[in-house]
Amino acid sequence: MGDTGPTGPVMDRDEVDRALARLGAEHEAVETSLLALQDHAGRRLLEGAELTGVTGERWAAAEASITLLWTYFDAYTGALRTAREIRSRRRWSSREDLAELTELLRGEAVTVAGGATATAGAPTLNGGPGRLSERYSLAALVDRMNQLYAASLDMVVAADAVWSALPARIDLLAAELQRTRRLAHSVGVRPGEHPAGDDLERITRTLTKLRERVVSDPLAFWLPAEGSSAPGGGRPDTTVYDREARALEDVRREIDAVLAVRQDAEQRIVRLRDVLSRADRTLAEARTARGEVLAKIAATEVPVVSGPPTVLQEQLAAAAEYRRHAQWHRLSPLLESLEEKAEDELLRARESLTAVTAPLAVRAELRGRLDAYKAKMARLGFAEDPELVEKYEKARRMLWSAPCDLRVAEQAVLRYQHAAAALLGSAPRVPGQGGPVDRTGPGA
Repeated sequence: MGDTGPTGPVMDRDEVDRALARLGAEHEAVETSLLALQDHAGRRLLEGAELTGVTGERWAAAEASITLLWTYFDAYTGALRTAREIRSRRRWSSREDLAELTELLRGEAVTVAGGATATAGAPTLNGGPGRLSERYSLAALVDRMNQLYAASLDMVVAADAVWSALPARIDLLAAELQRTRRLAHSVGVRPGEHPAGDDLERITRTLTKLRERVVSDPLAFWLPAEGSSAPGGGRPDTTVYDREARALEDVRREIDAVLAVRQDAEQRIVRLRDVLSRADRTLAEARTARGEVLAKIAATEVPVVSGPPTVLQEQLAAAAEYRRHAQWHRLSPLLESLEEKAEDELLRARESLTAVTAPLAVRAELRGRLDAYKAKMARLGFAEDPELVEKYEKARRMLWSAPCDLRVAEQAVLRYQHAAAALLGSAPRVPGQGGPVDRTGPGA
């Protein structure tokens, strides 16, 4: 067993050579990482930016960590160089050289001035108060550099990811916003005059503030990935951007609707005039029919027919005025409302006409039924029956005289039907004549 020292057994030449090879590989890896961090586009942007908020605080700490990283790396480089010089003194290192190398490679042989840590603003490895100097082993120094490097790289990658994703998208959305604003202005959609114009103003203010904050404080828009320890694990937070993009799309659809109104406004106004004219004619017909019903039908309640609503004609005139002055943003909602109301008005007029003429329809049905039964009885050879002739004449006088009492006339028609049914039921059947008795009505 070899000699032992404060750091344990003294290393032999093979152990020293293996340790130097491993430490040399670690030194090369650390140097490559530090140079890559030094040349990282995100770090250069952070150095030249006016940072605020979370990003300003974290970049100050990251700059201190990067400064401390180079201090640690220089100390690590010096210790490794010293170890290589000792090993290169002789081909076969003496016991004294091996003991010195063991202390250098395994012990806390690397001294870093405490002022460097304090200047960098980074905590010391042992977490204690700042001292004039700090001593580390090479392994502990590598672990410390890895920790500082991971924290610094995480901050740089996160800021760079936000800057790479959001500002360009905000600029594209802002360009689309400007095109939409010009289009909106051309059709009269302006702030204070149309809700879509107010929305455009709000979106403009929000995007301007969003871009300013993204540029100065990118980490405020970074969502770290849960459970991930890899530097830069996460994604940019696009919540505000996505909301404004949806709002702009809604405004664009509104403006498209206004544009559609501009293209076919004249045809829609002509159709509205036609629908309202048909409704007016139907109401006029209903009023005429009501007078006829009151004159020809007795003991009947006939509903009152209202006149055409003047408010619709006024709104139609306003729509024509909006079109004449190219106020498309006001015309669009007015036409949509008028089209619905005009159809409702036409339906109401038709229902009024149906309700008013219902007694005349009942009288026509009774007349048709009476004549159908008379024709049937004549076909069966009972046209000259005195009772039937008498009942027919009574029912006919009631139905063809004015005013006609529908209730009394209906009873007269029923009496004629009953008399005809009774006559058919008592008549003998003659082969080849009449067939089976039809008791359901006048038949086909």
